[in-house]
Amino acid sequence: MDSGPQDVSAPSRPDASAIYFDGKSSRRRLVTLAFKDQLELSEPSETATTWPYADIRRADSPPGTLRLTCLTAPALARLEIRDAAVAAELISRCNRLDENAPGGRGVAHIIGWSLAAAVSIVVVVLFGLPLAADRLTPLVPQVFERRLGDVADGQVKAIFGKKVCDHGAGQLAFAKLVNALRVSAGLDTSIQTAVLATPIPNAFALPGGKVYLFDGLLAKAENPDEIAGVLAHELGHVKHRDNMRGLIYNGGTSFLIGLLFGDITGSSAIIFASRSIVTASYTREAEQNADTFSIDVMHRLGRSPKPMGELLFRVTGKQGDKSLSILASHPLTEDRLKRMSDEDRPPSGPPLLTAEEWSSLKAICDPNK
Repeated sequence: MDSGPQDVSAPSRPDASAIYFDGKSSRRRLVTLAFKDQLELSEPSETATTWPYADIRRADSPPGTLRLTCLTAPALARLEIRDAAVAAELISRCNRLDENAPGGRGVAHIIGWSLAAAVSIVVVVLFGLPLAADRLTPLVPQVFERRLGDVADGQVKAIFGKKVCDHGAGQLAFAKLVNALRVSAGLDTSIQTAVLATPIPNAFALPGGKVYLFDGLLAKAENPDEIAGVLAHELGHVKHRDNMRGLIYNGGTSFLIGLLFGDITGSSAIIFASRSIVTASYTREAEQNADTFSIDVMHRLGRSPKPMGELLFRVTGKQGDKSLSILASHPLTEDRLKRMSDEDRPPSGPPLLTAEEWSSLKAICDPNK
């Protein structure tokens, strides 16, 4: 005898059970599953919970367990099924189960957004940061920049030795040369200069107006104009505040690249920025501007900038060793030497140092002379 319409949906089975976390508490609940128009989760004395099949998604789970979430359920709600037959039955009804799983459109979206973020970072590094550095550098107080210079000064002396050469006659000659350059460059007396006893042929400026000349470069010089041109170049970096500008740019670049590769703390930015103070690596534009500044200073003194180019080329050679030499932080090409040679003029001003003063300056690190 026909008893009426039959429910063709699969009835719940005694073993169709699962572990359910409702997302509101941490209590582990044992529920019975019923495969009706929607997945029904029921337990004694509780109102049944329903999950639409189209909203069910697979979540990460250990082997032997099917862990599920539901778009319309609380965010932390989870359903765990350990019975293989029950899991297979449910999978057959959920046609969007793996929509956000690896290999689906979700990953494509993630990759797309990641590429867009990477491109954005590159654009900011190439165009945004240089502009920001140019705008921010004049706003940095000189007091703050001098403090940075003091910190860098300790690093420099720790790396290259703490011996400052100040042998009497040599120090007087050095002060005379620096003062002539400072006045010609329009800089005030806050500029601090010194010669360090190290064989490395180099010279560089620190934030806040500190300029160091290494005895290794002085030893390779043949006349005062060679050293004067190099010092004028470094004073150009001080005048333009290139070190502060580079610090802002390099720190920002390192921070953005750190974010791109997962350094969310920005610690690499701090390390990179600190290192950039000592290495004083400038952009090509900054180097060209410092060269222009040096050329102008030497012309105002009635001296030629060509000796500076000759000294740098003598130190580095056509294919010179770049390690720790002046080329490491002041990129030299034959074009730079040619430019200084093109600006060569017959001397119209007095020598910057006498022969005796030059001899004393060359021996500034020798206490026996």
